[in-house]
Amino acid sequence: MLKRLFFLLACSLSLFASAQNKLPTIQVLTKDTKTSLRGLSVVNDRVVWVSGSGGTIGKSTDGGETWKWMVVKGFEKRDFRDIEAFDATTAVIMAVDAPAYILKTVDGGISWKAVYENKTEGMFLDAMAFWNENAGIVLGDPIGGKFFVARTFDGGNSWKEIPDAYKPVADSGEACFAASGTNIRPLDRDEAVFVTGGLKSRLFIRDSAIALPITQGKETTGANSVAVLDANRLHGGTTMMVVGGDFNNPKSTEANCFYTTDRGKTWTAPKKGPLGYRSSVEYLSKKHLITCGITGVDYSTDGGKTWDGISTEGFHVVRIAKNGATIYLAGSNGKIGKVVYGQNRKNSIKF
Repeated sequence: MLKRLFFLLACSLSLFASAQNKLPTIQVLTKDTKTSLRGLSVVNDRVVWVSGSGGTIGKSTDGGETWKWMVVKGFEKRDFRDIEAFDATTAVIMAVDAPAYILKTVDGGISWKAVYENKTEGMFLDAMAFWNENAGIVLGDPIGGKFFVARTFDGGNSWKEIPDAYKPVADSGEACFAASGTNIRPLDRDEAVFVTGGLKSRLFIRDSAIALPITQGKETTGANSVAVLDANRLHGGTTMMVVGGDFNNPKSTEANCFYTTDRGKTWTAPKKGPLGYRSSVEYLSKKHLITCGITGVDYSTDGGKTWDGISTEGFHVVRIAKNGATIYLAGSNGKIGKVVYGQNRKNSIKF
């Protein structure tokens, strides 16, 4: 009987280890620098850009093995909360406020040109999103009760604010979080979607505002990130994942993650959710997702119905390569991470 008990215990441990091995781990590539990184753009499996505080930009062209660090001249005290890179030489960065700027480089970060400036009082840019190398959108906090939105159709060389009549109307105490550059996303080939937080948390599709069941009611609560499945398809955007919580209570798991499969008509909470406040979420495939926050990283293999913690390393943002399969993360103190799978996966995701 004792031998049988030990045998069953050994089998259980083996099965547990096997299950754990199916989940990836996080490899920390850089850390212990003074910049807080919230902008992250992964062009392909080798080219990745990051942006952050202190006017700092980082770039790797060898899959994260080595990094080139730059400080944008004249913007040494600015916080670049989002970045969109198109290749190893071309990228657009966003400085959030006082005044708000969008800059572009075409020489790998050696020089930057200001392509947009806004000195309006109260201006605060939150995030950018691009459908392709030409069409993009930038989102900002409400001014005069309406969310700021501007568009580009020439790869970020110029930006035009949309007419006031078409700007989404904000509720009292409602704003956006410039936490990871992922609270606005392409929804399909024509539309974008963004999420808000604060005293009210909603999901916006054009002028349609959908109430979210995520925790809200305080300035520090609400949705921080939205991910869209199959956004590149003509009729994509049916399935979305939203994460957030309360960044003043980062270990709380209360109402911090929800998903929809009907374009926001109904929302479902995971049976087992992420382990705390989360600021970024990304679809890796139909079934596989990853989310991160200042208390760790969680992974789902069943479409977001259940989540497992895979690291206690804190990160602000996670993104998968636009043309590839490698997944990177970025966070405080210059920390950059990379998702690593088992030996048979060769550090990439192939489902």
